[in-house]
Amino acid sequence: MRRDSIFYKLFQQSPSLLFELLTNPPANADNYRFDSVAVKEPKFEIDGVFLPPDTADAGVVYFSEVQFQRDEMLYERLFAESLLYFYRNRMRYSDWQAVVIYPSRSTEQSNSYPYRAFLNSEQLYRVYLDELGDIRELPLGLALMVLTTIEEDQAPEEARYLLTRTYEEVPQLSSRAIIELITTIMVYKFEQLSRSEVEIMLGITLQQTRVYREIKEEGRQEGEQEATVKLIVRLLTKLLGQELSEEMQATISHLPLTVLENLSVALLDFTSLADLQAWLDAQ
Repeated sequence: MRRDSIFYKLFQQSPSLLFELLTNPPANADNYRFDSVAVKEPKFEIDGVFLPPDTADAGVVYFSEVQFQRDEMLYERLFAESLLYFYRNRMRYSDWQAVVIYPSRSTEQSNSYPYRAFLNSEQLYRVYLDELGDIRELPLGLALMVLTTIEEDQAPEEARYLLTRTYEEVPQLSSRAIIELITTIMVYKFEQLSRSEVEIMLGITLQQTRVYREIKEEGRQEGEQEATVKLIVRLLTKLLGQELSEEMQATISHLPLTVLENLSVALLDFTSLADLQAWLDAQ
């Protein structure tokens, strides 16, 4: 799962999100901008740098690292890059701080003794996503970070909950980016499913999904009913691990669109064809 790109998008959309993780954020946190920078001689590529606004007073520069796999040289690289960049830009900033985001403590570099001075100071702040608390109690931005760590069996339910919160809490113009992020996180988690199938799994309104926008843009003549049936059959085939009979496919194809939308949610609980047949019989 390419979590780096997820967090990069999160920080691009809302740089102040990083400071929600810190106990002592800067007073002007909302004015920071997120960027990636290159440090030459030698050249380092630092992907996550939070730059303070350009004002008369030098601000604090923050370096971030999202680390979901153990890297026994992480601190060597992080401090080398951060200190060199700070050295090259000493007149622009008054101080620096590094923030490392881990899914849990078990991912952290095991031999960190040479960096104990930094680790035991305010210079480095370590965040463990599994210790932030209940995903449903967190601010929406932090909840998206935690969603990247949720196990597959729980992820769809939590993702649907976050989608509901997005519709309720976020203005329509801004909600699209969050919905796309939630969908992308789930696409990375369920690599065996297509994006359109993930969108159905999440219960996103069909007219809002990317696949329907593409159908419309390409001028296809495929109707909404037919497209919905095809997507649901594909999703059921992958979830149940076997092809549906022609009779069962025909039954599904004759369901009204509103019933199909109900099926797209109910199928998440199916473990066999018998479950599907029982649901169809009940209709």
